Amino acid sequence: MGRRARIAAGVLASAPGKVKSTALFAAAAAIRDRAPAILAANRADVEAAKAKDLSAAMVDRLALDKDRLEAMAASVAAVAALPDPVGATIDESVRPNGLKLSRVRVPLGVIGIIYESRPNVTADAGALCLMAGNAAILRGGSEARATSAAIHAAMVEGIVTAGLPADAIQRVATGDRAAVGAMLGAQGLIDVIVPRGGKALVARVQDEARVPVLAHLDGNNHVYVDRTADPAMAKAITVNAKLRRTGVCGAMETLLIDRAFTETPALIGALIDAGCEVRGDADVTALDARVLPASDEDWDTEYLDAVASVALVDGLDGALAHIARHGSHHTDAIVTEDGAVAARFLAEADSAIVLWNASTQFADGGEFGLGAEIGIATGRLHARGPVALEGLTTYKWIARGTGQVRP
Repeated sequence: MGRRARIAAGVLASAPGKVKSTALFAAAAAIRDRAPAILAANRADVEAAKAKDLSAAMVDRLALDKDRLEAMAASVAAVAALPDPVGATIDESVRPNGLKLSRVRVPLGVIGIIYESRPNVTADAGALCLMAGNAAILRGGSEARATSAAIHAAMVEGIVTAGLPADAIQRVATGDRAAVGAMLGAQGLIDVIVPRGGKALVARVQDEARVPVLAHLDGNNHVYVDRTADPAMAKAITVNAKLRRTGVCGAMETLLIDRAFTETPALIGALIDAGCEVRGDADVTALDARVLPASDEDWDTEYLDAVASVALVDGLDGALAHIARHGSHHTDAIVTEDGAVAARFLAEADSAIVLWNASTQFADGGEFGLGAEIGIATGRLHARGPVALEGLTTYKWIARGTGQVRP
């Protein structure tokens, strides 16, 4: 698979943007045409997941319906409509000796994506890799095997009609975990590994990989409600950040509230009344009898469920200290009417995404105008935040001279 992907990557690297766009528009159409088969495969995967007693959050991440499938197809089409990043000039300059330098975007090559239960990754990752001129090798989780196979078949059908190689997007069909090890050790065949999943998966990839890793870590995300926050806004953002979809990596897991905020009981009650289990420190449990005591582990937990931990903090400094100690550098938000406080939070919260007066659920490539994302990178190298087309390219230096030689 790696050797075939390397050949396909060579074709894609020089493919015109119009050809790649045409291929992805055809792939989106194929997903829509194959909707009955994809949804039937998904129903089988969901039933199997329920039989294995997987959590409600995991089942939600796995499940598709007509609307989610249409959103998947629309996401592929959105990628197709984006400007081709390959060949774009990042910057250019002229040296004193007249040598003209430029940095130009080029594909990474062959990208291996290892992910768990979310079947939409099959479409999003395949589309993004292809549009950025890369071949993809996809290894999805066993929970979504039938769904991923059906989506992959539609993607390949579309790209082949545009004259691009079927090997541009390959899928590892086996559920054998040894396949993951083979990908992680595929030096010279795979250029970058992108893991999307829980801590155990990402830890294994980082420990065993012999190729570079673009890590997508857990989303232990915070919303901090400042003393000047508008109570209605704080309620709306908090409930949405936690409960719009609990199984996504942008969901809020911990709510931090300034001790000087005057509507704290109402804010906590709004979460509970909306169906969220709240676990709090001693100050919070004293405010509402329905709050359960939080353990030390709660502050470091990505629940991916209708559960949130809540703590009272001493203003912005207390919030930033808590986030620095327990956060995962993914997404954190502040609700405040004080612009100076917001500016400090945005500058000092060391997260890939920071928001002011907006829900953490906006941590999504599509919401950022990127069409889709291959993941949200929380590291510091190469790419950070939603990784889309530009994050799947690197660059080369081009020097144009008129006979210059170095003295």
